[in-house]
Amino acid sequence: MSIASDHTVEGAAPDVRALIQSFLRYREPDLSRALFELGVTAGALLLGWGLMWLSLPIGYWLTLLLAIPTAGFLVRLFMIQHDCGHGAFFRRRATNDWIGRALGIFTLTPYDDWKRSHTVHHATSGNLDRRGTGDILTLTVDEYLSRSRLGRFAYRAYRHPLVMFGIGPAWLFFLRQRLPFERMRWSWRPWASTTATNAGIAVLAGLVIWLIGFGPFAAVQLPVMLLAGSIGVWLFYVQHQFENVAWARSGEWSVSDAALSGSSHYVLPTVLRWFTANIGVHHVHHLCSRIPYYRLHRALRDHPQLETLGRVTLGQSLRSVNLVLWDESKKRLISFREAALARRDR
Repeated sequence: MSIASDHTVEGAAPDVRALIQSFLRYREPDLSRALFELGVTAGALLLGWGLMWLSLPIGYWLTLLLAIPTAGFLVRLFMIQHDCGHGAFFRRRATNDWIGRALGIFTLTPYDDWKRSHTVHHATSGNLDRRGTGDILTLTVDEYLSRSRLGRFAYRAYRHPLVMFGIGPAWLFFLRQRLPFERMRWSWRPWASTTATNAGIAVLAGLVIWLIGFGPFAAVQLPVMLLAGSIGVWLFYVQHQFENVAWARSGEWSVSDAALSGSSHYVLPTVLRWFTANIGVHHVHHLCSRIPYYRLHRALRDHPQLETLGRVTLGQSLRSVNLVLWDESKKRLISFREAALARRDR
């Protein structure tokens, strides 16, 4: 796939190999930078949480206002956990894993379980024949139309913004990640990872509740977690669900093609780039997941040919919510309305 276009053409492999080779110089983690990023992010999260608690007697409106940056710090902490999962934050694998497990207590995300499903996501992203693990469920037009009326209703409900970015994140972080029954067939590790994370959450939450009481704890933690969860799901959504995304069947699919045409470059204002730890440079991340997030923007800047590839602005990303079905004949995502019109014209 050519990095100069949105569709498959001949002769892209040398360019992709050259890109991957050039990215190697960004991969080496910097211990002092990693500790600084971790300290600043965790410290800011604890400070924000403490200020929210102190604001409760003043007025809950102020508490909810402070929940916005505090949720942003939690999202950033998850991004550090994400880098640990890729072995990108520290040099040693064990350090990445143990820091990642500890952070999972704060993000409500069982690290080892998440790491495995996320690895599958990187290995299958954009492959229409291998959907279903670590991704947003997306049906083709034919799959949707072949469903029963109840099945179509269930899919429409799943893709509704209120469910996708409201109810869905709450269910994911508070319930699904506490009991990963659907992944128990893989091995005992998802259960062990989840049980250990749940125990850590229980100990930490129990300690805070003992210190300040259940009511104040819930008044602070719930809005932070709900908002951070919604932001996290939104970011994951827009990274692979946008207007010019390219998906393919296994015979035409490759990891490099999926990275360059199946992952977005989400262009955000500087402050939002900081809170989201440059995860918007997602096409570079998928092409070389071992690059620490604090070097992703530099890697993009040094390779201007990637600047416009998969480019999605904040305004454009809002319109992607209506893109819910993959049309294999047109090779693009379409809305329910477009699917209905196409069916009527058949």
